[in-house]
Amino acid sequence: MQWEHLTATEFAAAVAETGVCIVALGVVEKHSEHLPLGTDFLNGHKLACLAAEREPAVVFPPFYFGQIYEARCFPGTITIKPTLLMELIQGVLDEIGRNGFTKIILLNAHGGNTHWLSFLSQCTLWEEKPYSVYLYTGALSEERRRAWSEIVETTLHGHACECETSISLANHPELVQMDRVPAAPAAPLGRLKDVPANHSGISWYADYPDHYAGDARTASIAKGEALREIAVDALVEYIAAVKADAVVPALNREFFTRVGEVRSPGP
Repeated sequence: MQWEHLTATEFAAAVAETGVCIVALGVVEKHSEHLPLGTDFLNGHKLACLAAEREPAVVFPPFYFGQIYEARCFPGTITIKPTLLMELIQGVLDEIGRNGFTKIILLNAHGGNTHWLSFLSQCTLWEEKPYSVYLYTGALSEERRRAWSEIVETTLHGHACECETSISLANHPELVQMDRVPAAPAAPLGRLKDVPANHSGISWYADYPDHYAGDARTASIAKGEALREIAVDALVEYIAAVKADAVVPALNREFFTRVGEVRSPGP
């Protein structure tokens, strides 16, 4: 169920029925020369909607604000000041909770959001809320990883690659321009290789200055449909597990009870 498609009455019923809201977090950024700027949030929202059809949940409207500072040098990128970004997503989560959802699933649809969303998850321990947050990592089981590997032909993936381009072809073929796929694959340049065990804000740009990582030349709709099915299956399984979970809410209550005891020690 898509939040924005429901009437107010239907929405209230959906909250009571599912208790779970999915927020797919993408960004607006360059995806080489052949994919649209909205690739991440378009694909993420589509994945969430397909999964929610099979395991009922409410999908938040398309959300495209995230961590994408490494792409500010490219036309069309949308970034927000870091502190405002944190306030924005926290405000969104609070509104979802105010509307009655007790469980919120964050679906990361953009690799650059990984560290930010991990930090956001830890920040839920700062203040007690009437909802629990679950960050879906997207990690696949060994069986699903094998199935995924059997579908793709290339070994280097990362951004606008065979996988992402194929899934985009399956989701919105009218937005993919296969005639503009670069003639050569994009391997990491390794411009920071002399600084071992390091991560800098500029690390992604150092390896992929054209915002392309992989080889999209072998992408196809058939591959995209097969890859998407694997991803949807995994998310459906996760939604069901979140619905059934009673441990995270219980631990949150236990944790904040102990926090309160520390703040207000007895005599």
